[in-house]
Amino acid sequence: MSLAAESTGVARTPAIPVLAVVGVGLIGGSFAAALRQAGHVGRVLGVGRNAQSLERARALGLIDAAATPAEAAAQADLVMLATPVGGLGAVLAQMREHLRPDTVLTDGGSTKAEVIDAARAALGDRIGQFVPGHPIAGAERTGPDAADAALYRQRNVILTPLPENGAAALARVRAAWQACGAQVLDMDAADHDRVLASVSHMPHLLSAVYMAQVVQAADADTRLALAGSGFRDFTRIAAGSPEMWRDIFLSNRAAMLAELADVRAVLDAAESALRARDGAALQDMLAVAADARRDWRKESH
Repeated sequence: MSLAAESTGVARTPAIPVLAVVGVGLIGGSFAAALRQAGHVGRVLGVGRNAQSLERARALGLIDAAATPAEAAAQADLVMLATPVGGLGAVLAQMREHLRPDTVLTDGGSTKAEVIDAARAALGDRIGQFVPGHPIAGAERTGPDAADAALYRQRNVILTPLPENGAAALARVRAAWQACGAQVLDMDAADHDRVLASVSHMPHLLSAVYMAQVVQAADADTRLALAGSGFRDFTRIAAGSPEMWRDIFLSNRAAMLAELADVRAVLDAAESALRARDGAALQDMLAVAADARRDWRKESH
């Protein structure tokens, strides 16, 4: 509260009087928690398919009340769509006719090109109210209990603005993420999808594929009983939401296929070195990887 507000006894109006979060899990719940902690929002509405999950979000203080998509569109100043990317278009279609002219929508989807296409189809001439975004943060936990007000602190959030976005809409979304403690960057949607296929989506696919290979083995129980910290670290993200990651992989299919081809080429080179007992080639590959990882850790801490 400002000194002026204290002296008059009048509370400062929050930057976002009413926030609606569609999907009050890790991403959406953390967004609501961070903004509430920062005093950036007033009332928070939760939208979702599971009444028990919404009640849990209310009990945790993440939201004040549950709402339908239509109610959220009619009441909210900012709507955060934190649903699996495959379902975003359907939710936007339910909201379109109820949106106030000054309501701003944004999302936390991990892909952007297909999300933007779905938003254009659903919103039509209201597309300027939608500002696409993607927070580069997450965890393997799901549901309202996974929400963490600190999740976005010092993390990057990428916005992929549309030509139709007005300055006020962009400013509202940018300010909301900054209030969460994030660093906000702008990027072209196609470039975003290509880069994130490599550094975000592919690690999840490789971790899940490897975990599936282990558990399908005839001696899976023995392998898991003997697995140590390397196994734990590499497979941690395989515990993420199957529905969410299925939608991400399919949504970013072209970039993922291109990235898989590049990964396969490196795997082939490693296999060839093993078959040939070429220790020098193996060591060179391992050294390049180790040096790059150490340099990245220095820059990212």
